[in-house]
Amino acid sequence: AISYQLSANTFVSLKVFDLLGREIGTLLDDELPAGTRLISWDANNLSSGVYIAQIRTSKQLKSIKMLLMK
Repeated sequence: AISYQLSANTFVSLKVFDLLGREIGTLLDDELPAGTRLISWDANNLSSGVYIAQIRTSKQLKSIKMLLMK
């Protein structure tokens, strides 16, 4: 699961990439109210390795490195 907090109502895009920069999937692409969120990532069809979650709002871009171990 990926946790994040919004300080104000904003558009949020949450995407997952592999280390080569290829987009693996879009987990969220919507307008959301302020608050703390937890979103699940179904990685059953992916191999073990390092992935990058990119959270983009109208004011911020944040990348999170994730390690998937099976």
